[in-house]
Amino acid sequence: MALFLCNWITMKSVVAIATLGVAAHAITPVQKVVEMMNGMLEQGKKEKNEEQVQFAAYKQFCDDTSVEKKRSITEAEETIEVLKADIEKYTADAAALTEHIAKLDDDIAVWEGDVKAATKVREIEKADYDTTHKDYSESVDALERAIGVLKKQDRDRAQASLLQVSTLNLIPEDAKRTIESFLAQDPDEGLAVSAPEANAYESQSGGVIEMLNKLLDKFIEERTTLEKEEMNSKHAYDMLMQDLNAQIDQANTDRDESAEEKATKLQNKADASGDLKDTTGTMEEDKKYLADLTATCEQKAKIGRASCRERV
Repeated sequence: MALFLCNWITMKSVVAIATLGVAAHAITPVQKVVEMMNGMLEQGKKEKNEEQVQFAAYKQFCDDTSVEKKRSITEAEETIEVLKADIEKYTADAAALTEHIAKLDDDIAVWEGDVKAATKVREIEKADYDTTHKDYSESVDALERAIGVLKKQDRDRAQASLLQVSTLNLIPEDAKRTIESFLAQDPDEGLAVSAPEANAYESQSGGVIEMLNKLLDKFIEERTTLEKEEMNSKHAYDMLMQDLNAQIDQANTDRDESAEEKATKLQNKADASGDLKDTTGTMEEDKKYLADLTATCEQKAKIGRASCRERV
């Protein structure tokens, strides 16, 4: 508008000068001056139109670009807020997953320790069982042989069998003394003794057989109880191992999944941090460009107004 006013004033001045010239000199040379002035007037109009078009185009560029940059800056500021919130959440999620993984590691360590401790106890129990069961089995076998030969009145074999029985760990001391007393008799005396003495020997061997039978029944019963206890102990151990191993397997699965999720969160955080840096850099460039554009457009506007005054 200022440029239009400037050109309008310029053209008016030219017309006035031409009119004065015509009034003062009504001669052919003056007419030529008037024609020249009219040409200058037409040139001024043309320049005015060109300047108007150029100024309007530049002003439109300034306005459009300013709007676009302001919009970009606003969008960047909104994006930056979202990215900062995302980064904060990814950081918190990763920290929570770190704590969860640490707890799983502690649980796994405890359960693996329980497995080792229970296995150690089980090994001790099994070794004790094997030793005790062997003693019972050897005692049962020895008692059955001793009872068999005593019933057959085979003194030589009975002596050997009873000697073996008396060396067994499970035989009570009073039973050992009874066996030693029985074995202390001279085997050869039985050939020379009278019938009453032979009957006494048979009676004494019968007492030993009765004692051995009681021990045999006792050992068989205790061995059966021992086998049941071993079976129950092994079952309890197997169930405990099944439970502990299931917990360990599940914890390891959870740990792997949590570790993978943590890695994803950290990657997302890194990506968001990169986007934040890029967006912030672009926004700062847009702000600088907008500031420079505003200053340049204002400077161009001042130059246009000054040019107008010079023409006037």
